[in-house]
Amino acid sequence: MLLKEQNLMVEELYKLEICKNKKEVKMNKVNFVFNQEKDMHNIWETATSKSYGYDFSSKMPPVLVEFCKNHSYKESKIFIKKFFSNIYSSKLIKIYLGSVNNSWKTIEKEYFQRLEKMTGKKLAVKKINAYMTIAPRCPYILKEKAFMFNFFSNIPNTLSTAGHEILHLHFHEHYFEEIEKELGHQKTHDIKEALTVLLNLEFQDLWFVSDNGYESHKSLREFIKNEWKKDKNFDNLLNNCVNYMKQEIEYVK
Repeated sequence: MLLKEQNLMVEELYKLEICKNKKEVKMNKVNFVFNQEKDMHNIWETATSKSYGYDFSSKMPPVLVEFCKNHSYKESKIFIKKFFSNIYSSKLIKIYLGSVNNSWKTIEKEYFQRLEKMTGKKLAVKKINAYMTIAPRCPYILKEKAFMFNFFSNIPNTLSTAGHEILHLHFHEHYFEEIEKELGHQKTHDIKEALTVLLNLEFQDLWFVSDNGYESHKSLREFIKNEWKKDKNFDNLLNNCVNYMKQEIEYVK
């Protein structure tokens, strides 16, 4: 009898563990990690390109920028690795990653719940990698469903960066292709970027810092903010943004 009861207990515990694992799979998870190869490539890209008219390389050491601009990534790798060798060998990386992961865990569930409530759509991708970078530019990696965050940023700003980039991934997953058919590639990216002003209205209490966006999107962000205050329906907001951008295109013509 005792053996039978023990077997039943084991079966129940096994069922509970299966249920727990299923729930964990369904939940969105962000893992903050460091990948030196990805960081070096981002450093090179940041030194050799602009984002929405903004030159992030102005925040980088001039000698590094100059070298990267005159060499391919393959040729620049050794130089970048030596240039940042002290940081790459620092124990602070592990400590920082631990702090960011622990901090994100305190808001992770609430963030994704709010994202779904705001947009009416869940983020299908469940596991998201966030890669630490030394560069001041923190892009998302669409193919991998990942993004980057800055090593020198404080915890609140890093959490804000995560919220910002995940919102981009969500936009690509649900809206980008359809809007691109109407507006084209660049204007769709403009809407995607400007929508992050909503983080200031719906998420700021999670990390206590503002999302400032790009200067080139200032008027569009203001439009989005005003429209959202009038009607908190995300689909309606996107339709209004598309119409706004169409009018802008006609004005330019």
